[in-house]
Amino acid sequence: MEPVSVGLVGAGPWAEMVHAPTLAAGPHTRLAGVWARRPQAADELAGRHRVPSFERLEDLFDLCEAVAFCVPPAVQAELGVLAAKAGKALLLEKPLAADLDGARRLADAIGEAGVASQMVFTFRYSPATTAFLDRARALRPYGGHASNVSGVLHGGSFATPWRLERGAVLDIGPHVIDLMDAALGPIGSIRAHGDPLGWVGLLLEHTGGAVSEVSLTMAAGGDLPPARADVYGAEGSATLLGSEIGDDVFPAVAREFARTVRRGGGHPLDARHGLRIQEIITDIEGQLG
Repeated sequence: MEPVSVGLVGAGPWAEMVHAPTLAAGPHTRLAGVWARRPQAADELAGRHRVPSFERLEDLFDLCEAVAFCVPPAVQAELGVLAAKAGKALLLEKPLAADLDGARRLADAIGEAGVASQMVFTFRYSPATTAFLDRARALRPYGGHASNVSGVLHGGSFATPWRLERGAVLDIGPHVIDLMDAALGPIGSIRAHGDPLGWVGLLLEHTGGAVSEVSLTMAAGGDLPPARADVYGAEGSATLLGSEIGDDVFPAVAREFARTVRRGGGHPLDARHGLRIQEIITDIEGQLG
């Protein structure tokens, strides 16, 4: 398969650590160039990978088949529409947008343009997660629990303005909610309490009858446990630890995205899936006020 030429939008820490080196490494993708809102950061990141940087986003579009986004959610929603209208396939970070209106506009633009899309729900690209979901679905599951505990809000490269403002629900919420949705069936209703900048507890009722609880925080300190998910059923239990995920998920994302582009779409974690998760996140944030 000919490598897919991918332009990178964004030059922050995650783009530097993951997106750029993964896309440049191949063999399924080729990093075509970099554009960022900070031209100097785009120049530096592009220079490290010996690809061009661009002052105009449209010039990046002209040079690639697909676009990978590594920018804040509101910016992704705005620029993703432009990429879709330019006929480019989209590799999208979670959450799809900063709000439901932005998510709908982006998903609609992708559908109207008929371009391929794929979301980076990191956990879902790991063999450990695949094995966990296979096991969970075979249990005749009736319930589960998931938790994601971090201290991101205390500082560091990922204490970015949108995370500091919106907290755990918008940032790590999509990962955990997507995982419980996949393990126990579609989420039908939610009850939420707590503070997105402190601790959030969720009670999820799944359409098949299962019930699950989710605990989220990005304000913890000290030595912290790995993220985890547990599912229980009539035939036993299944557990997934975040420490089992590993770094091989990122080459898997690039490989699957290249296949999605060559097929012209059809990935289960596409923008429409991202929109459905965004609808759940919006409901939760509305309950929390």
